[in-house]
Formats: sequence, structure tokens, C-alpha cells
Amino acid sequence: MAREICLRLLTDRARTRQELAQALRRKGIPDDAAATVLERFDEVGLIDDAAFAGQWVRSRHAYRGLARRAIAVELRRKGVDDEVAGEALAEVDGESEERRARQLVDRKLRSLTVTTPEQQVVAGRRLVGMLARKGYGAGVAYRVVREALAQHGAELDDAEPPDD
Repeated sequence: MAREICLRLLTDRARTRQELAQALRRKGIPDDAAATVLERFDEVGLIDDAAFAGQWVRSRHAYRGLARRAIAVELRRKGVDDEVAGEALAEVDGESEERRARQLVDRKLRSLTVTTPEQQVVAGRRLVGMLARKGYGAGVAYRVVREALAQHGAELDDAEPPDD
């Protein structure tokens, strides 16, 4: 039974060992049976937290636009070891993170009206907030938004927060 549950879950997407263990616990599978199945799946390579973390980082950064900080939180929740997560997160450097933040801001700016000073302030706050929710630090978020608004003929105030 435990084997079938794990196989079914793994057909949807890769999962961490902790995710599978939690699913087995929810289904009422005894801990010893779950441990045996998980150990065997680990041996044959069906569970690989490092491969999962690498794929997760690439996917969440490219498609959701998440920063390293937000992805690290997700990996921790999924039970990926901090060292393994750190290695996977090393794939996303500061330059690619800033480039992705700029893409997110540019895309969102296309749907915003920023003709009056009041609209510029509101748009700036909304854009910085969006980046903050995606895990970008205040310094990066503010800089990217300020540059994007300047390109669109708008400006944010000069009180720039410190780099993170």
C-alpha cells in the first residue's frame, strides 16, 4: 500500500522524502513500513532531494519569478536540507535575480497607468510590494522599480532604502 501511494504521488511530480513521509503518515501507514518503502525508493533513485531542489529552484525562479529567499523558504517547508538547498540556490546569482525582477516589473508596468505623479507613487509602491512578496530584498526591489519607472518617464522619491 505504501509503495502504491508513493508511486502515485511521484507520477505527478518529483517529491522530497519528507513530502512522501507526510503523505504516508496522513494515509495511516505505519512508520516502519513507510521507512522501509522510502529507503528502497531512495536506493533506486526515485527520491532525490538534491535533484528535486535543483529542478524546483529553476522552475520557481523562471516561471514564478521568485527570488532566492522565497525559494529557500519553500524548500525548507518541503524538507530539503539547508546545505542541499544552498547548493541548488547557487544556480541563481544576483545578476539573474535582478534581471528576473526587472522582467516582472516591466510586464506589470504595461498594465498600469502612470501618467500623474499620484499614479507614479501608487505604481511604485505596488511594484515594490510585488517584488517583496516574491522574496526580493528592499534594495533590489526599489532600485529595479526606480529604474523601470524612470524609463517610463516617472520617478520615485530619492529616499532609497539600503542594499540588502
